[in-house]
Amino acid sequence: MKNRFYPLVTVALLLFASAVQAQQWTANFSATNNYIWRGLTQSINEGAIQGGIDYAADSGFYVGTWASNVSYESDDVYSYEHDIYFGYAGEEGGISYDIGYLYYNYDSGAGFDFGEVYGAIGVGNFSAQVSLLTYAEPDEEPGQDFGFAQASYWSFDYVIPLDSGAEIGLHAGFHEGDFMYAFNGATDDYWDFNISIAKDGFSAMVTTTTLGDDDDGDGFEDFASMGARDNDEMKFVVGYSMDFEL
Repeated sequence: MKNRFYPLVTVALLLFASAVQAQQWTANFSATNNYIWRGLTQSINEGAIQGGIDYAADSGFYVGTWASNVSYESDDVYSYEHDIYFGYAGEEGGISYDIGYLYYNYDSGAGFDFGEVYGAIGVGNFSAQVSLLTYAEPDEEPGQDFGFAQASYWSFDYVIPLDSGAEIGLHAGFHEGDFMYAFNGATDDYWDFNISIAKDGFSAMVTTTTLGDDDDGDGFEDFASMGARDNDEMKFVVGYSMDFEL
């Protein structure tokens, strides 16, 4: 959903901020040296070009689509991710909230298409979100079906605005569940942590996880090359993003 350089909840609350001004169509474009999703690379630690289109109504309803190149093979075979999402965001008594649905569509390289429902709240500069798997559609091996809540992701974020106009972001997230093991190739639940700084579309981030160096996807044969992802190592990510009114 939009620029994955930022936590999903941050994007959702920014969508709400736009929606309360007036209904509008917007487009976004970004480029990054590494597509990181929930602490894990989705591009084998290589670059990604991303973009999407969003509609936000003054009622708080929003809908959008987003796409990026991804890679799940160590031999530089590129695939795509195409997301579709919708939801409702609002604010009451100083508390922002957002609920929605997100569908992840891939080509056969990922092994699955899947959907999630999510809910988020924000108070001041702090926000928290939970995302739950609704279902997964395997491209192969019908026995790999997964149902509701067989994966979850909990995220906690804090934004520190600076006088210069830059923002520092602090993030912690917890990912668990049987589907997470199959899709990401991880063999254990894990936490991810990052610290980022952003200004005028430019972003820089340092991110890491609690996964070990032996977490190489042994539990799922399609990810035998998981070692190329270096899930146990700290990563440095830089990117640039732009938004346009349509």
